[in-house]
This record gives sequence, structure tokens and C-alpha cells, in this order.
Amino acid sequence: MRKSLTALALCLSVAVLAAPAHAQLTGTLQKIKDSGAITIGHRESSVPFSYLDANQKPVGYAMDLCAKVIDAIKAELKMPSLQVNYQAVTSQNRIPLMQNGTIDLECGSTTNSVARQQQVGFSVAYFVTSVRMAVRKDSGVKDIGDLNGKPVVTTTGTTSDQLIKMNEKGKTIDVRNIYGKDHADSFLMVESARAAAFVMDDILLAGLIASSKNPAMFEIVGPSLRDEPYAVMMRKDDAPIKAIVDKTLTGLMKSGEAEKLYAKWFMNPIPPRNVNLNFPMSAAVKAAFQNPTDKGVE
Repeated sequence: MRKSLTALALCLSVAVLAAPAHAQLTGTLQKIKDSGAITIGHRESSVPFSYLDANQKPVGYAMDLCAKVIDAIKAELKMPSLQVNYQAVTSQNRIPLMQNGTIDLECGSTTNSVARQQQVGFSVAYFVTSVRMAVRKDSGVKDIGDLNGKPVVTTTGTTSDQLIKMNEKGKTIDVRNIYGKDHADSFLMVESARAAAFVMDDILLAGLIASSKNPAMFEIVGPSLRDEPYAVMMRKDDAPIKAIVDKTLTGLMKSGEAEKLYAKWFMNPIPPRNVNLNFPMSAAVKAAFQNPTDKGVE
């Protein structure tokens, strides 16, 4: 009997030690495990990062990268049938929806900034953009100085509207700021001549122009107001899920898979209209791939 009890105690000890890792899960991973689902925040018009195709399905470069992250989370939690939900977000509501638990990761065109790091967390950067201006070619706007006294649009909740005044030329001009509810709405204001310029990330501007009814009407002008890193957004101080996201993205960059995904979305025809952005990888993006970092812009 004593031997039997000893053997039983040993088995119980081994069972405790061999308990699955998810028993100690915390934060977002615990939420995902408990609910059996992960909710991905996506954009509706951030071409080519995160937008809706002809079937209203979210697609894009960021969505492809996050699909790899989802696979890694499924493997980590041993949940191959994990349900994946998608929630559209805007520049204005993406941070609140992350903070209140509506979304678990945001895969779009969100800049990792030091200010935003006070509210949410970010992965290593998967793109670096330059903030410039999209204008109609017949607007007469070629530089920041040409904006004096004119309406300038940017999207509500973005960083771009602050940058005009930070530029040396921008300090001496007076612009009337107006705001679009999303990037498509902001671009429409330029297209309809309600705004003289749309200040936004150059790649998003290129995507909007390429997808417009008459791309030849528009051009991207002016100096770079700032370089900004895009990253996957997550809840603040959630180290376990950040570790999975960063490991996945860094692995894709080191293996060359991220470069192939870049070529797919930036150098080839993309849905829904098979336009080609023809946007070669910049030196800043190459550097981000070679030395992944989650450093935010000031």
C-alpha cells in the first residue's frame, strides 16, 4: 500500500510539473484562451496595408503579416481551430477599442510614437513611411509655403496635422485644418477641391491615388515632414503576446518572407482593381528589416 501511495504521489507531482503552459497565461493570451477567439482590428481604406477588397474582406500587407502572427498564437495556445474575428477601426477609435478589450491586435497603418506608447504597446516596425502631401495637379500647390490661407485636410486621430507647423516653412503660414473621418473621406476632399492638400503618409497617399478614378489628376509633393514607423498595436505592457508578435515578425524579416510579402503588395497588381503601386522598398524599410526595433518616433 505504501509503495502504491508513493507512486501515486510521484505521478501527481509529475502531473503538476507537466501542467500546460497556458495555465499561467496572462493578459491578452489569457483572454484569447478563455474566449476561444481573437479579434483583429483592421482598417477599411489603408491601401495596401489593411483595406476591404471587392468582397468586403479585409486584405493587405499588414493583414498578411498578422495572419502569420495568428498562426503563431494558435500554435502557442495549442488551439488550431481558434476563431478569428475582424473588427473595423478608424484612426479615432483604434486606441480606445484596444484599451477596452474590443480588439486584441490592430493590423493596419498605425504609427508607433512615444506619445502613443503611454496608452498602448507596439511590435517591431514592419514599415517606415514619410509624411507628405497629396494634391490635385491643377491646385498650384507644390510646397508647404503654397498652403498659406488654404484648407488642408488630414484624417481625424492621426499625427499628420501637427507636422505642418513643426516644419520650418510651416511656422510662418496659416492653414485651415479640416478633418476626414477616414483616409478615403480625406482624399475625397482633395478630389472634390474642398481641400488644397491631404497631409498623410506617402504610401497611403500613393495607394489612394492609384485607386482613384483618375490617378493622373494627382501628385505627391513637398518635403518629408517626418519618417514614421508602422507596427502592430496591442495592449500596453502585455509582454507575453508582444514576444510572440515580435518573434514572428522578426523571423519573417530575417527569412526573406517579409520582403516577398512587400513585393506582393507594393510592386505587383493588387485587388480590387489590380492597380500596381510600384513603390520600391526604401532605405528606411530595408534598415527596419535588417535591424528590427520597436522604438517609437518622438
